[in-house]
This record gives sequence, C-alpha cells and structure tokens, in this order.
Amino acid sequence: MKKTLFISDLHLQAETPEITSAFLALLESNNEIDALYILGDLFEAWIGDDDDTVYHKEIIAALKAATKRGLKIYFLRGNRDFLIGKQFLRATGCELLADETVINLYGTPVLLMHGDTLCTRDSTYLRSRKYMRNKLIQTLFLWLPLAMRRQIADKMRASSNQHMQKLSDDMMDVTQQEVERVMQKHNSTCLIHGHTHRPNTHRFTLDNKPAARIVLAAWHKQGSALVWDETGDKATIEIG
Repeated sequence: MKKTLFISDLHLQAETPEITSAFLALLESNNEIDALYILGDLFEAWIGDDDDTVYHKEIIAALKAATKRGLKIYFLRGNRDFLIGKQFLRATGCELLADETVINLYGTPVLLMHGDTLCTRDSTYLRSRKYMRNKLIQTLFLWLPLAMRRQIADKMRASSNQHMQKLSDDMMDVTQQEVERVMQKHNSTCLIHGHTHRPNTHRFTLDNKPAARIVLAAWHKQGSALVWDETGDKATIEIG
C-alpha cells in the first residue's frame, strides 16, 4: 500500500548521533513510500550551503542516495535552516516547497507549513523572522567568513533560548485565528505543521466543515513520522 511520510524538527547535529542514525535508517528504508516531506528544522542550524562539514556531507550523501533510488523528498524551510539554498537542493535532489504549500494527498488537499508564522502572539520572533528572511540581509550574512557566521549563529541560538524561557506556553503556541485565516486563504480543511514541538491532532469546524490541524513531533530523543496512506488512514510511528 502506498503511503506518504511527514517529519519535522529533527534538529540534526553531530552531537546527537542517535537522532542522526534514526534519520539515516528512515532514508534507507524501502516500504512503498510515495514521498517524504520534511517540514523544516531538519538541522539544528544551517549557516550556508558552503558549510561543508564532514557531518553535513554525510547527511547530503544519504539524501542524494535516497532520491537517486526514486524516493521523492520535499523540503520546507524552518526557522533553523531557512538559509538552505540551491546548492543543497542540487546536491541532495530534494525539491523546495514554498512556506505555505497545498498538496493533493490521495485526493485530499492538505496545507503544509513549518508553523512558526502561526505563532502570532510572539511578536518579537516574528519581527526577527522578517528581518532574517530579507534577501539583502541573507546575502550580506552569506558573504561573511564561515567562522564569523558560526559565532553569530551561536549567539542567535542563545538569545532565542533566553527569549523562549520568558514566554508563556500560550505565547509559544499557534493562534487559532491565524490557523483559520491561512487555511481559508488556501481553501484547505487539513493543515500539517511542526515547529511547536506539541504533537497532536486538533479538530474544529471551519466554514461549517470539519477541519483538522496535525502537529508533528520533534525528534528530541526519538524519531517520529506521520504516515498517511492511500486509503486516508493516518498514524504516527516511532523511528529508530
């Protein structure tokens, strides 16, 4: 039976070999998977496609091997790896998706997002996101030496962690009003996203129709994927 997998928030880094092993095992599996969708934050940090560490080369090679075997892999940028560019996509064979993408999943229109823009109560983050997504700012950053970019990225992660510690649970989560606005914009009654690290399926009514928002799990200590098969059945599986 054909099936499609969705994952997000792996935060891959050399310091978490068990998570890396789980991801590599997923790429090597061959269980009639139609496609794999990575909905952002594949890496803990990505400071440019020229950051060709041994670890990054290992992940890129594994992705390339999977796509060469015929697995379709789609990637949507997150808040940790929004600088992934054309060089990475060419090297891996992954296809980049827009920040808000609707796919036809076995006859069901499904909206895919990373999920960070749904957290509208965190205005500080959204201002920072707008700044960091500016093409001129990104170009200037990528002109800097790798060592300097690493230092900046480390400081930004530390600052982000401090900011998150000050936020209430509500402020770190999505707002229903924004969820409904984006789903109505794309005429979709099903949304899949990550980012919040709060796996769940939220059901509600949208324009007098049943709707669902599926939140993917982060790979803190255990790999996880949403499996959606051709009959419409959905299940969350552990990986690794």
